[in-house]
Amino acid sequence: MQYIRGMKKADLIFICAVAAVFLPFVLSDTLYGLYKSFNAAHGMIVSFIKFAVLSTAGEMLGARISTGRYYYKGFGLVSKMIVWGILGMGINMAMIIFSTGTPAFLEYMGLSGATESLAGPMCWQKVLVAFCVSVAMNSIFAPVFMTLHKICDIHIADYNGSALALVRPWKMGELMSRVNWKAQWGFVFKKTIPLFWFPAHTVTFLLPPSGRVLCAALLGVALGVLLAVAARKK
Repeated sequence: MQYIRGMKKADLIFICAVAAVFLPFVLSDTLYGLYKSFNAAHGMIVSFIKFAVLSTAGEMLGARISTGRYYYKGFGLVSKMIVWGILGMGINMAMIIFSTGTPAFLEYMGLSGATESLAGPMCWQKVLVAFCVSVAMNSIFAPVFMTLHKICDIHIADYNGSALALVRPWKMGELMSRVNWKAQWGFVFKKTIPLFWFPAHTVTFLLPPSGRVLCAALLGVALGVLLAVAARKK
């Protein structure tokens, strides 16, 4: 009973922390306006902060689902936040590259007006282009990104979550050999990419650029949950 009460208290703290992050921007137009202007001027910095906070929170939620605890010895909170921040900048870069390059390729293949579709009104062509951008990004970039994230997790765990892990030698060959490729392929690649990320990012690319930032932030939480759960699959 004491353990259950502790978990309920931890849940309350987690919910309050999430509310403290989001509510000020929901309740204050001024704060939200400052966020949008800062994001427009410093998109990569915002991406680092956004993924460092939200995706790490997603991993904590995944740990709660699979182990009953948000945090445990060796979790590596600081290390994970730094890794997520860096990977978040990579995601921002990928979204820019694929949302620009995929429509250009579609025009090259004969789909007239593809490069203007994402900025235009809702129509079947806009949905098609958004879907193609999502498929391209998640088929080419996502597997590499997800594998790199898994390698980072293993390396951090080797140093019991210490932030010093990030400056210690990375034995990439050995780390890659320790990835659970059965779970990586059978769950992360084969299931989450086509069944979740294809449609999720299709919706993301249907939104205006300012809306994509907010959507990507929320998907960062989902990504942390999915990878944390996948990491614990046998």
